[in-house]
Amino acid sequence: MSYPSREEILASSKGWVASFLNFLPGLGSGYLYQRRWKPYFFTITASTAWFALGFFLQGDSEPSQGEQIIGISGLLFISIVTIIEANLAFKKAINKTKAEREKIISSNKKGWFK
Repeated sequence: MSYPSREEILASSKGWVASFLNFLPGLGSGYLYQRRWKPYFFTITASTAWFALGFFLQGDSEPSQGEQIIGISGLLFISIVTIIEANLAFKKAINKTKAEREKIISSNKKGWFK
């Protein structure tokens, strides 16, 4: 019994589900779906740092509408970057597993028509 590789696990997931989960909450939930822990923790760290930066820069005053838009825009930017990265990683894993399958199939051919 062999365990699936990291690329096989990633390729077996659905790319659109990971993208949707990365966009909707904006906290890298799609990485949990893809079982990719490092990008998830990087995303959580970036989001936390963005919140902390806004909190400390705001001080005791109420945030203006412009500051609120900047805060939401930063989270939107983080989620868009994670969407693109998750999709690229999914496509890369699909291509790699296809190439490995074709390599295995071509090495298993025997007979006159190799």
